[in-house]
This record gives sequence, C-alpha cells and structure tokens, in this order.
Amino acid sequence: MQANAQAKPDWPSYGRDPGGQRHSPLKQITPANVARLKIAWTYHMRPAQPAPGMAAAPVDPETGAGRRASRFIPSQATPIVVKGVMYLPTPYGRVVALDADTGKEIWAYALAGNDQAATRGVEYWPGMDGARPQIIFGTRAGKLIALDAGSGRPVAGFGTDGIVDMKTPEVLNGASPSATMFGMSSPPLVYRNLIITGSRVQEMPSQGAAGDVRAWDARTGRLVWTFHTIPRPGEPGHETWEGDSWKNRSGVNVWTFLAADVQRGIVYLPVASPTFDRWGGDRKGANLYGTSVVALDAATGRYLWHFQTVHHDIWDLDLTSASLVDVRRNGRTIPAIAVMNKTAILFLLDRVTGKPIYEVKEVPVPTETDIASEAPWPTQPMPVTPPPLGRLSFTMAELADVTPELKGRCEALVKEWNIVESRMFQPLRADSAVAFFPGSFGGVDWGGAAFDPKLGYYIVNINNLASPQQLEKQPDGSYVLKGGYRYFWDRETRLPCQRPPWGELVAVDVNKGRIAWRRTLGVSENLPAGLQETGRPSLGGPITTAAGLTFVGGTDDNRLRAFDSRTGRQLWEMKLPASIYATPMTYQGKAGRQYVAAVNTGGMASGPVTNDAVTAFALP
Repeated sequence: MQANAQAKPDWPSYGRDPGGQRHSPLKQITPANVARLKIAWTYHMRPAQPAPGMAAAPVDPETGAGRRASRFIPSQATPIVVKGVMYLPTPYGRVVALDADTGKEIWAYALAGNDQAATRGVEYWPGMDGARPQIIFGTRAGKLIALDAGSGRPVAGFGTDGIVDMKTPEVLNGASPSATMFGMSSPPLVYRNLIITGSRVQEMPSQGAAGDVRAWDARTGRLVWTFHTIPRPGEPGHETWEGDSWKNRSGVNVWTFLAADVQRGIVYLPVASPTFDRWGGDRKGANLYGTSVVALDAATGRYLWHFQTVHHDIWDLDLTSASLVDVRRNGRTIPAIAVMNKTAILFLLDRVTGKPIYEVKEVPVPTETDIASEAPWPTQPMPVTPPPLGRLSFTMAELADVTPELKGRCEALVKEWNIVESRMFQPLRADSAVAFFPGSFGGVDWGGAAFDPKLGYYIVNINNLASPQQLEKQPDGSYVLKGGYRYFWDRETRLPCQRPPWGELVAVDVNKGRIAWRRTLGVSENLPAGLQETGRPSLGGPITTAAGLTFVGGTDDNRLRAFDSRTGRQLWEMKLPASIYATPMTYQGKAGRQYVAAVNTGGMASGPVTNDAVTAFALP
C-alpha cells in the first residue's frame, strides 16, 4: 500500500486504498452502537451565486436527459480525508477543502470556463523530493488539474499554471478539440510519482476520441506512457478487429476506477465497450480490449495480461467494478482481483496471472437477430461459481403484479413499446424492444463493491431494472437506439415492471465462491403499507469497516443504511432530504472521533435538486 494510504484513520483515495477495497480499519462505530449515529455537521455545496447555467434541473447521468437545459450534473462524489482535511468536487464547478471535524470551508477552487470537475471525486498525491502534497482531478472538458493541498492554488510547475490539456492529437484521432467529447468522470489513480488516467468519451457515433489510458508525471504533468486500449497493428489483440474497424474507434475507455497492486507494481484497467455499444456490425470480431480487465506494468504501461468478460459487446456491458481481494483456498492465500461488468457476473482472477480462481466456461448464448449486419458472438464466459448476482432474463409471466394498478400500467407499456421477452445475452432487434436485463443502469454500475478482508466477503448493491431496447436503421446502414435510453418501469411512479426485488445488497464469500447472504435494499414509499419492501434501483456503492459494518446509500429513497457485514441484518438507517447518489466513506477526526460521511444531492429522484450537501454522522 502506498505511503498516503498508510495513515489508518484517513480515507486518502476514492476506494481508500489503491486496490479499491473500500475497507476502513476503524472500529469506534460498532454493530452495538451504530443505531446511535446522529448528524454531526452538514456542508451545503450549492454556492450563494451558482455559476451561470449550473442551477437548473439535474441531468440523468445514464440517459443525459436535461443536459441541453442545464450544465448541472448530480454529484456522485466520495470525499477523501487526509490529515483532518476533507477534499471533494461539488456540482457547481468548484473543488473544496473542508475541516473534517466541523465541515467548515478552508478553501475553494473555481474552475474556469464553466467547466466541471469529475463528478466522482479527486485524488491525493503526498508529494516527494521537496514537492508539496497535491489534490489532482480531471474535468469534463478534458483538463487535468493539480492544486496545492494546503492552499488550493494551482501548482505552478504542473503543466501550464497547474493545468494539463488531455486532448492531445493522439487521442483525438484527427478530430478538433472543440468538437470532440473527451473528459473525465472519475478521479485518476496515483501510483508513486505517476498520475494514471482513464477518460469519458462518446457512446456514439462509432468514430471519435480514443479511450487510451495514460500516465503523467505528478510533478510536471509530462506524459510518461500511453496504453492503446484498441490494439494497433503489431500489438497483441489487433487481430480481434475485422479489417480497419479499429481505426479512429471510440469507446473502449476506463470511465470508472483504476486499481493498483502497489507491492507488485501492477495497475488494472476495467475497460468499457466499444462504440457504438449496442450494434457491432461495423466492428466484427471479439473487439479487445473491450469489456475486459487489463493488467499493465504501472511504471511503464507495458501489457501483462487481460481477461475479456464479454466478447463482441453489443449491450453496453462495460466493466464497471475492479477490486483487489485475497482468496483463501486449499490452504493458501491467492492475491486476486474481483471484477464485474454490468451483468453483475463476478469473476475472481489471480491478479498476477489473470487466470480464473474458480472455473469459467464458455457457454452458448442466443444469436438470433433481424439485424443482418450483426454477428453476435456464439458463446460468453460464465463462472461455474458464484452464480450471477442479478436478474439476466425476463418472461411475461414475471410481469409485476405488486398492485393491479402497476400491472395494468406495465401491460400498457409492453403494448406501447412492443416489448418482448429476453434471455441472457439476447441480441437486440429492429422489429421489437427486447426487455434486456440488466439494463442501462447495470446490474452493478460504477458504484462497485467493498471487501471485508477478515470475513472474505465481497459486498455489492445490485439492480434489477431492464431497459426495453430496439435498434433503428440509419440511411448509412448503421443502427441507433430507437427512442433512446428507456427503462422498463412505470414512468409516473418509477416502479419497475417485473416482480421484486428491484434492488438488493449481496455478500459473496470469495473463499468459497458462493453467496453468503442477500438482502432487499430500499423501499418504495409510494406503494401501500405492507408492500413497500421491494428494494430500489441504486447507484453508488458500499463500504465496510473492521468493526463489522457495511454502510451504503445509493437508493432513491433518500436513506443511508448500516448492515451487519457478517449476517446482512440492517442495524440503522437515516432518511435525508435527498438521496445519496454516491459511495459513503469513513474517517477519524483530529480528536479521535469516527465519522461516516456521504454526499446527498438528489440522485435519481425527479424534480429540481434543492439539497446538495455533504453530511457527516458520528456517535453522540
């Protein structure tokens, strides 16, 4: 573990440690006293005078709905805490430092040009060889910015006045910077004196900015290495792209969180699908390194190994979660990495070799489609154990019947959109809308999982919400989604159209390769009493502590909850003015008091966001 993660009371990186376990050694808050948690302080992120264009209705981060009307993006940030100071981005074009004991603002940095910091967080570099500690983050406009951690001022020796333009000619693929979507939605990863970055690029059309992963010098901002996520001629994996389909292809990027094994000097890339991510007729082949985990030498970017979780991805099943874990099996401890794509199928791999710890089979999957240009891959990798954590198919017999009203509304939606049943990895069609699970939210999305090393439990919140998806042919022969991004739920009540549970919290015992427990997560308060324990779709993820607690927000019922990590029993919850659309964290203040903190900012709730706050909880 790198030096800045050794300070045990702190939470110095998005996942706390470079491997992204999201596990804290703190024990002051326990299963016996967690029910006494109260709000200790609240910091309201919305400034008195928001920047122009930043105060309208929120944008749905999956669909982009509302983006034309507003530049506001709901915060998905997990704060970091180092030496009594909390750092985080806000939805209003600022990065702030707060006193972690009181929530009082220490400094604020306002981004220029109506830009916005990556919505999920910032990274801390502890400095070295006389260089002072820095707060480093990317922006939606493709800037990489380094601030002095003490003052919030740009670091003069980093790039140009503290800013590096990440839109280099190599990643732009010949397009103009102003016309190309390229930025960052997640924080970078610090490895020694390197800043390793992924990117956020377009989902369509097919050609655009490259999703290459790069490393930059933490002191100067100089580019150190580049890894081509789409292999070029002569590079391993190039043969998985038919003809010239690799050229200027976008997607195949890391928009979630990198992980690193600092001891072994390996960085792990959870890579997304290629563009367009619902149709692959112009990119026949397995399409490496799409929807794969790739291991690189962290110092040089040299390829070590890869494991592809979906071949020829035509469902937008981006690899959304990668965490380092240790698996105790057959009398030995195996250094492992746990990875999931949006299907919530969990692969446990030896993180040195990339080989599966539990058997993985290539299973036949449906290939029938009326899209003549498409060539679905005939098999997909499936671990023998553990089983998929979420729903992957749908029949009309499973239509939601929680209330007669919901069933009627869902039956009407099936007719309106011509929705048909689906099997696991069902290819999309042009003549009907496939009720595809896990849908655009993903069975698991960027929130990912937490790992309790004592229990050996990998704990994750999962969704069961389909997206009815239908393809529509364009004049040039390509295909797009007809009707855009849609969800298989009643649009008025936001109640999903298949039987509950609609959201769950699941613990997997990695040492046995089996599910240890699963619990319904979230309530539907617009259902009658006695029917509300349905679970809810969620985003953001959980954290664990050495005291045996799991904290998770994420659901659109505005609650933060605590569970017993061993049994899954819920021990505490608190309802807030807005939902927690982010992963919580925990830290120890200067006086020795343990806090749990989370950003609540409206999340998936509809309507204008009026409560944008960081809330810290502690024992009385």
